[in-house]
Amino acid sequence: MSKLFSVLFVLLMAAHLVRPFGLPGLRRRGDFWKLALVGIVVFGLTALLRPD
Repeated sequence: MSKLFSVLFVLLMAAHLVRPFGLPGLRRRGDFWKLALVGIVVFGLTALLRPD
């Protein structure tokens, strides 16, 4: 599942660099780092909540 999330976030960041999404906080191409920050938080939560 984490591989799916990583591929998804890489695709989202690449798509945002090509054409910004226009959402509040994501209006410029340089804001793709915010998507990376969300990805890091998601991976952290996944690691904390995993029952292993």
